[in-house]
Amino acid sequence: MAQPHDDDVKQSIRMTADRILVRPSDEIGERKSRSGILIPATANVDRRLVWAAVVAVGPTVRNVEEGDQVLFAPDSGYEVEIRADEYLILRERDVHAVASVRSEGQTGLYL
Repeated sequence: MAQPHDDDVKQSIRMTADRILVRPSDEIGERKSRSGILIPATANVDRRLVWAAVVAVGPTVRNVEEGDQVLFAPDSGYEVEIRADEYLILRERDVHAVASVRSEGQTGLYL
């Protein structure tokens, strides 16, 4: 879900090459287990992937669009602060999956 400041960020920042600017979800910080136990962000979890909303994409990015949700390893990006908001810069190759709103014209995957 796009945040109010995301539109301002898109207008002021242009990504280069295969870079993707994302707003991380709350999963990167502390989270709760199903039973309600608080798990600190410093807990060692091997290779846990997280979701983030795409704010801007570079001109050579082919599989991700603004507004999509991407799945990636949290240590694969660079943290940046833009107008007091936290973002990550990823490369397209670091994205493991893309979730987007499906339009009626799309038929699915072609393998």
